[in-house]
Order: sequence, then C-alpha cells, then structure tokens
Amino acid sequence: MSDNVISSLQNPRVKQLVLLQQKSSERRKTGLFVVEGQREIAHCVEAGYEVENLFYCPQMYSLTSHLSPLTPTYAVSPQVYEKIAYRGSTEGLLAVVHAKDHTLDGLQLPDNPVIVVLESVEKPGNLGAVLRTADAAHADAVIVCDPLTDLYNPNLIRSSIGAIFTVPCVACTSEACIAFLKAHHIQILTAQLQDSHLYYDTDMRRGTAIVMGTESTGLTDIWRQAADAHIRIPMLGRLDSLNVSVSAAILLFEAVRQREGKVKVNSEK
Repeated sequence: MSDNVISSLQNPRVKQLVLLQQKSSERRKTGLFVVEGQREIAHCVEAGYEVENLFYCPQMYSLTSHLSPLTPTYAVSPQVYEKIAYRGSTEGLLAVVHAKDHTLDGLQLPDNPVIVVLESVEKPGNLGAVLRTADAAHADAVIVCDPLTDLYNPNLIRSSIGAIFTVPCVACTSEACIAFLKAHHIQILTAQLQDSHLYYDTDMRRGTAIVMGTESTGLTDIWRQAADAHIRIPMLGRLDSLNVSVSAAILLFEAVRQREGKVKVNSEK
C-alpha cells in the first residue's frame, strides 16, 4: 500500500480514472473499467476478473485484505475520491479491473435454460435493474441485442449492484442472437401486445428466451417474425406498458413457478 495519500486532481492515475468513468472509448482502448463499492468488487473478484489496482479513501473506508496483497493499492484524499467516483455516496473504495470478452460462443448454458433478451435497451440503469432481476430468478443469461451496448458502463454496474458479474451477459446483434437461439433449440417468446397470449398460459418449462423491446417502440419485426410465440402481460389500467425491469420480473418468475412444478400450464390457449 502507498504510504502517501494522492491529493492532487492532476495526478496521472486520477486523470485516467476519470476518463475510464466517463468515456466508453477509453474503456475499449485500454481494456479496463472501474468498479465501485465493496460488494460490487467482491462479486467482480468472485467472477474471476483481474484487478489492476485499488483506490480507497481512508476517511470513508477501512481497508481490509479481501484482495491479494500484491494488488497495487493507493490511498486518496476525500476531494480526489469525489472526483474519481461515479457516485460520491459509495463506501470510499473502487477498483480498476481488466475487462473480459463476452461472446455468444462463450456462454455455458444448462439444459432448458431461461434467457432474457433485450433489444436496444434504452438506459444503462434499466439494464442494471434487469440484471438484478435475472440474478434473483437465477436466469442463465442476459443477451443485449445492441452491439453498441457498453457492459462496463459505471451506471450499469452500480444499478445492477454487481449482478453484471453474477449473471452471464452478452451484447450482440439481433441476427446473431436469433441464429444462436435457433441453433440451440431455445424457444423465442416475444413480449408484445399484438397477436399474443397471456404469459401464464404459455409453457416456459423447456429452453426459453424471453425477448423484450423498448418501452416506447417495442420489438422490431425481425423478432416478431422469429418468435415461436407472442406473450403479453395483462394491462388493466389506462397505460399500455410497464418498465422493462418490471416486465422482466413478472415473466422470469413465471418461468420459475412453472419449473418448480407449482403451476399447470394450458399451452394450447
């Protein structure tokens, strides 16, 4: 651990941290990203990520030995931590971590998996919330069909409270995802209002991908045409959509209920 506290906002390490927090281009170029908070860092390490270095604010956090003693560790002043942290309310601990490649070919799926597919997710916070739901329901993967998605966005990591490290997550094109699901004989259930059946009348006990689009425009035609079935959540009020993370929770836990054998499904409806 460093004997001296980094107190200058012009320190090169501080400048790099700010760039990593603010610029996806910097994350791609360096292959590094930032994780804030003890819980999130612990999930990251448990998932096999390599920590490049660790920064902490002594006034906010008492450093423990939960990382390797060989990990370079730096103390920073409160002013520096406020500058480098995406959110100042974290515990005073953050890590710079080496990114991993997340590809469809790298997904290790069990028999009859449950997968969440999101097309063109609008906000990192929404994706983070879906990942929390996927972790709670023990989903086998989350696939984001938007090749521009940055899985190491700091808002995504924070809003997922580390679920980005506990649930396998891949970003790819819709075409690649559909080909992957078809090749693995995973049924595609698209959540949509038009030409659809109630979700609880749909059998989710076989390998299943639950596909959801944006709240504003829904799914594109490529998914509607590729679907094995269209499902909907009944909307009894005046509005016609739910937040994507709420929809994901309803549909995922229906799959959980069915697979626990507590629900009889009339798949012919």
